[in-house]
Amino acid sequence: MTHPQVADCAVIGVPGEEAGEVRKAFVVPAGDDFDGNAVLAFVAGRVAPYKRIRLIEPVSEIPKSPSGKVLRRLLRSPERGSR
Repeated sequence: MTHPQVADCAVIGVPGEEAGEVRKAFVVPAGDDFDGNAVLAFVAGRVAPYKRIRLIEPVSEIPKSPSGKVLRRLLRSPERGSR
């Protein structure tokens, strides 16, 4: 969330071919000039290799409960294509 092009984000694990599970980030862009590759590189330079984000999906908003918790089950829903 410290990248200037990211307004909000959430990360979930999704099945991957390289490993059993890879990280996928759902990102609310802060502007029209969103560059997913720049965000991937930004995160990769700050976390351990096994924590790197492999996929990014721009979204209009992150689903949250009334208390502010991220509703990851809605991000994993089949209609989002992230099973």
